[in-house]
Amino acid sequence: MDEYIDIVTKEGKLTGKKTLKSKIHAMGYYHNTAHVWLYTKDKEILLAQRDANKSICPLLWDVSVAGHVDAGELIIQAAIREVKEEIGLDLAPDELHKIGVFECFQSYPNGIKDNEFHHTYIAELQVPISKLIPQIGEVESLKLVSFELFEQLLKHIGENNHFIPCNKAYYELVLNHIKNMF
Repeated sequence: MDEYIDIVTKEGKLTGKKTLKSKIHAMGYYHNTAHVWLYTKDKEILLAQRDANKSICPLLWDVSVAGHVDAGELIIQAAIREVKEEIGLDLAPDELHKIGVFECFQSYPNGIKDNEFHHTYIAELQVPISKLIPQIGEVESLKLVSFELFEQLLKHIGENNHFIPCNKAYYELVLNHIKNMF
């Protein structure tokens, strides 16, 4: 679906303009996304495998849930909506803990210019993974990995066809924030 997205400045401030998601990526306009990383009391992190038909990084493992903030939508609302859409989980605003806004400015060989501000939240996953429903076209698969395995996968990023290599520093920051919850 080609929804409308708010355009922001290179500093992340709203411009008052909006355009279609396809144009955002074609023109390289700056925009907001909501990321939600889910972890368990057993010190595991939920990873989502990107759908095989994604135009960027298909089948690589990444953030539990991520998506664009629709035009006029609050970022926390986008985070809650994306969690419901992508994995069928209902979260309340007070369950989300914002850990920061991370710049991700990348261009890809297919012509996509992705200039995103990742508004990143962490939250405890309080249901079994079997209760989650991956969204067709977005999420190929879900899995829980221990903190230790997450670290091992990061050590071999780019070699193991697992995580998105350009996001290594971001993944490390997220892991440290999650570890600090214990």
